[in-house]
Amino acid sequence: MRRMHMLFAVVLLPFTLLACSEQQTQQSENLQQYADKLMEQAYLDLIPGAIIAVSRGDEIIYRGARGQANAELEVPLNPGHVMRIGSVTKQFAAAAILKLVDDGKLNLDDPLSKFLPDYPNGENITVLQLLNHTSGIKSYTSIEGVMDGPIRLDATTEEMISSFKDIPVDFKPGESWAYNNSGYVLLGAIIEKITGKAWYAYMQEAIFNEYDLKKTEFGGNDLLIRGLTNGYTLIDGNLAPAPILSMTQPHAAGALVSTPEDLLRWNIALHNGKLLKDATYRQMITPQGKALEAEYGFGINNQQFRGEVMLSHGGGIHGFNSFLMYLPKSEIGVAIIQNSDSPLSDFRPSEIAFRIAAYALGNPFPEPVVEDLSKSELREYEGVYQINEHENREIRLMGDQLTSKRTGGVPLPLMPIGGDQFLFDNGMDVLKFTRDEGAEISGMELKTIKDSEGTFSALVTTTLPKNVSAANLSSAQKKRITGTYQGGPGLILHVRMEGRKILVQLEGQAELEATAQTANLYFLPQTGASLEFGKGDQAPNVTLSQGGRSVTLERAPH
Repeated sequence: MRRMHMLFAVVLLPFTLLACSEQQTQQSENLQQYADKLMEQAYLDLIPGAIIAVSRGDEIIYRGARGQANAELEVPLNPGHVMRIGSVTKQFAAAAILKLVDDGKLNLDDPLSKFLPDYPNGENITVLQLLNHTSGIKSYTSIEGVMDGPIRLDATTEEMISSFKDIPVDFKPGESWAYNNSGYVLLGAIIEKITGKAWYAYMQEAIFNEYDLKKTEFGGNDLLIRGLTNGYTLIDGNLAPAPILSMTQPHAAGALVSTPEDLLRWNIALHNGKLLKDATYRQMITPQGKALEAEYGFGINNQQFRGEVMLSHGGGIHGFNSFLMYLPKSEIGVAIIQNSDSPLSDFRPSEIAFRIAAYALGNPFPEPVVEDLSKSELREYEGVYQINEHENREIRLMGDQLTSKRTGGVPLPLMPIGGDQFLFDNGMDVLKFTRDEGAEISGMELKTIKDSEGTFSALVTTTLPKNVSAANLSSAQKKRITGTYQGGPGLILHVRMEGRKILVQLEGQAELEATAQTANLYFLPQTGASLEFGKGDQAPNVTLSQGGRSVTLERAPH
């Protein structure tokens, strides 16, 4: 009997492997079709586009490219093209520092003064604080005027440090968290001090060559980089070459070039124990102290995605945007690089990566197919829903738009997609309303990009708090926000009064009526954008927020 049992085991095994192989093949084909379709939706053929790659375990299961590597000559992108990765460079810089830690060349609690004795207050700034953005040093890219001219000029490491070391700090070391490019320039300087080599030369030797990253290197302007694409931007809505940037300026904070496939090989080396000692790696991916709330380790964001840990970093640099993510539990990696620094569609690179990763997990985000509902149908969902003892969510119809406003937040538009379900404007967070036995709305379930399962909030009242309107504000309250605001090349916002109305217009776009939430906060229900004006007799600035992105515009002089 035992012999017969063993025989059946031997016979069944090849069949099981065959079935598993066929299933994996089908999953890969489905993923390829889904990713191809998504890329077609996000990028047009004759403008800049993006390259993307997806891995599961050690295997790259998808490669794709769409758009133009050179829009002037209409040269299409292919998966092997090279692009600038911006701040994804920080992951390599952090790992290079940690490799030196593993080699006994430095400690995370070493003061900056050990390597740069003349740096102001360097004895109180640690290597760890440089790695996780808690040093308080002023980020040189936020210094007024830097992005308008100096960023174009070649600079040595010493000259880069001189440009920010005497600028007043944002806070005392370890007191807070603020994303900081200067800190990673200083980490590059530490690498150079210890190794006696340029920061990128050490990376080339210790990382790129060692782990077969053949298309990852320093993106110097004077280097011939095979396969490097052009980068683009939008000026006044028109496509233009990316502004001039000396690649000596981004330094160890953002000066590398790579491909999505190389970035996935990097994921595998970093996250599978090939590069760092386990204890060192754990420190790299684990936020601590003031970086805990920011969910930031060393060159890595540690967040939740569909109920799993997600290790990621994004990058933005003149002409390019990038995003790299890894899900350790499922061993899924996604890397995408776009050769434009401006939005080309409703999808940001990170959103494309999220959608493909969710699909690869077998837990995809819903397709944004809009259902047309009347005002009376939308009003059925209005009410106050209790999230917890301190917070509620108000669902309110504003004009023709149903909106969701969490306590202390701003109204966000909701898109009906059928079955009592609504999408937020990021296209991934879903509100599903529940009904009681009498088919009346009784609550809602929110399923976010972070959750694999939703959280429930009960309907506590259908009576909404009275909403502030522009008509209820005094003439002085409305007049203080009128004027023109500027946020960079081509980004100009006009605000004016017409009777009781507040009308706003981004140059090149239609004029829209804004709805007041408070005297300082306005909402544009047509677009889901909010405008928060600074305080003062005349608002000195306004912060425009939409789809998870914010930009501050300063009042233009008369």
